[in-house]
Amino acid sequence: MPSDPCHVLVIATGGTIAGTAASAQDNVAYRSAELGVQALVHAVPALAGVPLRTLQLEQVDSKDMGPALWQQLVQTLHAELAQDRVRGVVITHGTDTLEETAYFLHRVLAPGKPVVLTAAMRPATSLQADGPQNLLDAVTVAQTPGAQGVLVVLAGQVHAADAVRKVDAYRVEAFSSGDAGLLARVEEGQVHALRPWPPTSGTDSTALTAAVLTRDCASWPRVAWITSHAGFDAALVDAAVDAGFHGLLLAGTGNGTLHAQLEAAAGRAHLAGVAVRLSTRCVSGRVVGQALRAVRISTANSAAQARVALMLELLLQ
Repeated sequence: MPSDPCHVLVIATGGTIAGTAASAQDNVAYRSAELGVQALVHAVPALAGVPLRTLQLEQVDSKDMGPALWQQLVQTLHAELAQDRVRGVVITHGTDTLEETAYFLHRVLAPGKPVVLTAAMRPATSLQADGPQNLLDAVTVAQTPGAQGVLVVLAGQVHAADAVRKVDAYRVEAFSSGDAGLLARVEEGQVHALRPWPPTSGTDSTALTAAVLTRDCASWPRVAWITSHAGFDAALVDAAVDAGFHGLLLAGTGNGTLHAQLEAAAGRAHLAGVAVRLSTRCVSGRVVGQALRAVRISTANSAAQARVALMLELLLQ
C-alpha cells in the first residue's frame, strides 16, 4: 500500500466482519474474529491504491467487549488523532455492542476528525459477505472533507454515534438512527450528506478523557441493566445492590413504566446510595414526562447507551 504521509488508520478489533464459517452458505454458525486486519483490507481491491495504515488491536467477538478494550481504544485514538498525518480512523467491530462502543467513544473523545466504526452481519466467508463493501464505505467516509465525530457506517448508511442502535438480529440493514435520521448515504463511492456532521465544539470531554486514560479499568463503576417485565422479581435488584453495583439502568416498559416490584426496589437502591436512571425497552423513542422520585430519566437514545452514559457519569464522581 502507498506510504502517503497523510492516511487513514484502520484499527481491527474482531467481530463478524472477521469471522469465518465452514460453508459459504452458512451465515449463522460461524466463528467471529478469525481474520486479521490485513486479510480484511486485501479482500477489498478498491483499497489497493488508498493510503492506509493498519493496526490489529484485538480479536474479540463484540459480545465480549468491555472497559479494558474501550480503554485501549481511547489510548490509541487519543495518540493517533493528534497526528497531522492521520486523516481519519476506521474501526472494525462486531455489531452486537457496536452502538455502545460508538457512544462511549463519542462521549469520551468528541474528535474533530472522523472516527468511523464499521462491521458486518455476514462472516467474511459468506456468499453474501457485506464486510468488504462496509469497509470500503467506511474508508470513503473517513477521507471525506469536513467529516468529523464518531460515525457508524454499514449498508451504505452513515449514522451518528449518539443516535445509532441495532434493530435487527439478522438482516444486513440491521441499524437505525430512529427519529434523528441518517447523516449521509454512501452510493457508488460518493458520500451524499443528508444533514450536518455532528458538532464537536461544546462537548467538554477533557475530564472524561483523562479519567478513561488514567483510571484502572478494573475500578470503573459497575452499572447493571435491568429490564421491567411482567412478573418481575425484585430479588434481582436487591442482589445487584448487595453485590456492590454503583448504578442501575432500568429499561422500563413503554414510556418508562416500571413493574411495582421494580419501582419499590429502585427506591431501596436509591436510599442505599446507588444511582438509578430510567430508559425504555422499546426499540425507538425516549422516555417523556416526569421521573420517579428515586429515578432520573436518561437522555441517551437507547437503553444500551443509557447504561454507558451512567457509567461515564459515575466515573467522574
